[in-house]
Amino acid sequence: MARPLASSAITAVATLLIVMSTLLSPGAAHASPAVQYTNPLAAQRADPHIFRHTDGYYYFTATAPEYDRIVLRRATTIQGLASAQETVIWRKHTTGEMGAHIWAPEIHFINGKWYVYFAAGRADDIWRIRMYVLESSSANPLTGTWTERGRIATPWDTFSLDATTFTANGVRYLLWAQQEPGIATNSNLYIARMGTNPWTITGATTRLTVPTLAWETRGYKVAEGPSVLQRNGRLFLTYSASATDANYCLGLLTASASADPLQAASWAKSPNPVFATSAATSQYGPGHNSFTISEDGQSDILVYHDRSYRDITGDPLNDPNRRTRVQKVYWRSDGTPDFGIPVPDGATPVRLMSYDTPGQAVRHWNYRARLEANVTPLADSQFRLVTGLSGSGTVSLESTNFPGYFLRHRNHEAWVEQRDGTSLFNADASFYRRTGLAGSGTVSLESVNFPGYFLRHRSGQVWVEQNDGTSTFRGNASFILE
Repeated sequence: MARPLASSAITAVATLLIVMSTLLSPGAAHASPAVQYTNPLAAQRADPHIFRHTDGYYYFTATAPEYDRIVLRRATTIQGLASAQETVIWRKHTTGEMGAHIWAPEIHFINGKWYVYFAAGRADDIWRIRMYVLESSSANPLTGTWTERGRIATPWDTFSLDATTFTANGVRYLLWAQQEPGIATNSNLYIARMGTNPWTITGATTRLTVPTLAWETRGYKVAEGPSVLQRNGRLFLTYSASATDANYCLGLLTASASADPLQAASWAKSPNPVFATSAATSQYGPGHNSFTISEDGQSDILVYHDRSYRDITGDPLNDPNRRTRVQKVYWRSDGTPDFGIPVPDGATPVRLMSYDTPGQAVRHWNYRARLEANVTPLADSQFRLVTGLSGSGTVSLESTNFPGYFLRHRNHEAWVEQRDGTSLFNADASFYRRTGLAGSGTVSLESVNFPGYFLRHRSGQVWVEQNDGTSTFRGNASFILE
């Protein structure tokens, strides 16, 4: 006869069963909720940096096309930055250092003070670009005074820019781009440990990467604009490559969070760009990114600039129309980031994740809609929720990588097809957004022209079928927006 369990053991078993039930329940394995922003966030603002502070504000700075000042704005939401009042916190010198080419400011809060890192040339030698730091002890950096802390000294007095900083395992590091004597490139990436203050480095400087691949050397041999995202036991370091026209793109270095970031061998370079021009979405030359986090704290947000056209007259640096944009970072099952493609202007897209088959998303494949995990390319599973083609009160789902194509039903099968302007297509591609048939936290999409028929998955494909009232149907017809 088995001995009775002690009360503490019973409690432990019960707790374990609850946890297991939660982990195994439908929908539990889904990633972070959808976020909704409208692009572009800011016109004529390049090299954007958004910092979320503990005071409840997002702080936004970027390069102004006149290259003569540092601007700053703040808002309680990312979208709010679009209309937030902009303040000039510093202007270039009229002579000498910091007198030209005021580029790529970043704002950080370190040890109770605000710091802005930026690059600048001399008034009498505009291409003598070096890195500089401003400091403010004011609670509100838009209204506080700023002290110039001078130039960041590196091992070589050469072209250097795009300083950023991060901490890993309690140690603060500086990352930057620089032209190293003896290497025939415009700039490489470097890292060093920071000293006793946030405008000095100490110890060895490590060269992390040199642009050698075809996509890193179009127009110019460039690795610049580093930014670090820490997730899933790894450090992900994005950087920008090639000329600042439509060739501009993002590369990626990856290191284990437990490795020494000062060892070049700790970092592995991805062989292909991870974010690049998309003619389909009319987004050209995406790059010089930073990362922030969504208002609910559950999604990483990619912040970057690009242009809405490919062809540029003259030097791209003289073209003022790089604009700030944002979109959600998705995460693959192996813990690596998937940036997808630069999404179309307007509302950012979402993914329809299955409620009862966690980790699987609605995607198009040869224009047929189906359910699949680990979707590649990511954009096949991204849709913009727009006002329904049938009019107010309805929604339609527009493909991200095929703008003008919509999810519609035909012979009860779900397809992604180009809008043909007919009233039949408009109705087939319009749905009523309902509270999910499976309950709170889910959505269900009811056909406009077939009342009682819902978008659902069955046998790995997506259909529009009549609700039969079963729990199976309710689960199949419920989705979580990611």
